[in-house]
Amino acid sequence: MKLVSDSVRNGRPLPAEYAFGMLDQGGKVVLSGNRNPHLAWSDVPAGAESLVLLCIDGDAPVDAKHANRVDVSLSALEPRGDFFHWSLVDIPVSRRELPAGALSNAVTPHGKPGPEIIVGDLALRQGLNDYTGWFAHDAAMAGNYYGYDGPCPPWNDERVHHYIFRLYALDVPRLELAARFTCADVLNAIHGHIIDEAQLIATYTLNPALAPKAARGKPKTA
Repeated sequence: MKLVSDSVRNGRPLPAEYAFGMLDQGGKVVLSGNRNPHLAWSDVPAGAESLVLLCIDGDAPVDAKHANRVDVSLSALEPRGDFFHWSLVDIPVSRRELPAGALSNAVTPHGKPGPEIIVGDLALRQGLNDYTGWFAHDAAMAGNYYGYDGPCPPWNDERVHHYIFRLYALDVPRLELAARFTCADVLNAIHGHIIDEAQLIATYTLNPALAPKAARGKPKTA
């Protein structure tokens, strides 16, 4: 399979409109457009009965105690793990793309509803992303974060983060998942059912010393 995008080039910085947070002209982190990027795919293999899409940040600090602190930098050598930004399941093999902004078009405090979502004439399911845990103790933001919520890596992180958009072709038409599921649950459920996969990687940082112009722009509101 092949996975491409009109929103971002493979290996290049993700434009700020597709992120949760961005830098304003003064270098301050503000809310961004939080739009899901356009994604399109081809060469779906014979025998595939559904598709699954995930977005994973593989550079998230395992211990976030130093994240976003003015008195210390988050070393690039700190241990890293996965932060899940999106899981979309039950995509029919007849579908060939997702338009930009079709599933997320702003930051939604307390999270977007789910897991069911209608895209045109399609009924799909989205899992909880890891902002659910990140904001759990923030009264202004706490909630169930279903679907896509884009990058907002620690602004004091010395490492540029890599965001993997990965598409799986499965041999089952519908995944066996609980009513409330996470991206990790999806990874467990697709085990043994993967026929093929493709991925697209974008980078993003909010560290003013590392951020390209793509991460700067006019502030957005939720």
